[in-house]
Amino acid sequence: MITFSGKHLLIAGGSRGIGAATAVLAARAGAVVSIGYRGDHRAAQATVDRITAAGGRASAFAHDLGEAGAPAALVADAIRAHGDLDGLVVAAGVFQAADLADMSVGFWDFTMQVNLRASFLAIQAVIPSLRRRGGGSIVLYTSTAGQRGSEHHSAYAVSKGGQILLMRSAARELAGDRIRCNCVAPGWTDTDMAAGELDPASRVAVEKSIPLGRIGRPEEPASAALFLLSDLAAFITGSTITVDGGFDMRG
Repeated sequence: MITFSGKHLLIAGGSRGIGAATAVLAARAGAVVSIGYRGDHRAAQATVDRITAAGGRASAFAHDLGEAGAPAALVADAIRAHGDLDGLVVAAGVFQAADLADMSVGFWDFTMQVNLRASFLAIQAVIPSLRRRGGGSIVLYTSTAGQRGSEHHSAYAVSKGGQILLMRSAARELAGDRIRCNCVAPGWTDTDMAAGELDPASRVAVEKSIPLGRIGRPEEPASAALFLLSDLAAFITGSTITVDGGFDMRG
């Protein structure tokens, strides 16, 4: 059984979609949850309300992780509210299409700032707290696009592939501190982010291409993240769990 009783987890990007599902499931397992969000206060408060209505503890803090100082400020807010952290999940990200021939430098840089630089800065900011706790777990939500590349989404794919290499590097560097680092790579998942890319016809085509015959639910990659955060995964670091219904089978 997964339990986080007495644990404090920070979910960066926890107001909607997979991040919100992670926050709710973590609280259900006993964690005190801090949620970082960019600007949608209503969505963040709705997630907090779901947790508190079920008897859990949660707080939400507004920070735009595309800004260089935001990840450290988010970590500091979480620690002030609930004490040192036992785990970090980075679920914040942007997913937008642009052809290579037409992509602007600004588009490329913004994608890297939100998807990759923020992950680096969040990891950097949380290390002292995890060390004070004698170890902990970090999970980055990457994507199957970061494992194989993706046409019309090259900036996104590169940023997500970068997250995987960042995670692997951090896993090696922080193992001596008993800090584990892993990734979860969702495929197509039923979130607001994916909805902007899938009209009804393309959704049907995507579902036909997935061996399990459907698009994922946010709780499914969230469950993988909770496993990696938990003591059940105490001997797992430097790994990526793919949650995509078999779409991109890898041996």
